[in-house]
Amino acid sequence: MTLLPMTDMLLKAKMEKYAVPQFNIINMEFTQAIVETSTEENSPVILGVGEPTIKYMGMDYVMAIAETAAKNSSVTISLHLDHGSSFEVVMQCIRAGFSSVMIDGSKYSFNENISLTKKVVEAAHSVGVSVEAELGTIGGTEDNIHVNEKEVVLPSAEEAIEFWNHTKVDALAVAVGTAHGMYKIEPNIQFDVISDISNTIPVPLVLHGGSGIPDQDIKRAIECGISKINVNTENQVAFSNAVRKIINSHDDIQDSRLFLRVGREAVKEMVRSKIRLFSSINKNDVSLQNI
Repeated sequence: MTLLPMTDMLLKAKMEKYAVPQFNIINMEFTQAIVETSTEENSPVILGVGEPTIKYMGMDYVMAIAETAAKNSSVTISLHLDHGSSFEVVMQCIRAGFSSVMIDGSKYSFNENISLTKKVVEAAHSVGVSVEAELGTIGGTEDNIHVNEKEVVLPSAEEAIEFWNHTKVDALAVAVGTAHGMYKIEPNIQFDVISDISNTIPVPLVLHGGSGIPDQDIKRAIECGISKINVNTENQVAFSNAVRKIINSHDDIQDSRLFLRVGREAVKEMVRSKIRLFSSINKNDVSLQNI
């Protein structure tokens, strides 16, 4: 299969009340684990790639691994730029072959964010690429970018609705009390804001900072209108813990494939648990692959 935009898979999720998972890829093992498990669970999946990963792997390697994964899988896969920092970075990814992009203008004023997002939407939609935007500020740390608690901004439902009316993005990530990374205390998610936005505009909503949120809150967020959930840290922790354990207990290991394989299996089990929690198991729609 080819890499596809995420628009139709998210609209289906919004209608049927489940969430499509986005799992970030950082190397071949993560990509294999994510796509193999999604195929086994018959779940659509979004492969997220941040700018640090592009710098680490190189754009050609990112594209080659993602395209190979899609070619060898029977499920719908989107390759998505996560937290694109500028119009120029977004265009670089579109030209390379990304099927979806995120422009993160949350550091700008409300009107500046609208202006930048509209520019990205116009360019991306002209070549069939889906667009996600962010409104408000999500705390925590992701890809070496840290937002402390004092910098967190939670927009109102009215602001989110106005933002979408101006931009017409395909997916909207609204800060509702989650954070990137693992939580030190239980997050206070604004479920009423999610419901108000979801019930007013047709755009699927995205929950960033999905790692470590209690299962009951995840289920409630989906019921309120979340259609895409991003998970990264929990996969990183699972991989690192598994690799650390085997290396510490077998100091004679020299073949890195032995511990990379163990790490890959740990990621697979984490991915499987999230797919089932998000209720995207058996939600792959073959008809979307023929659009």
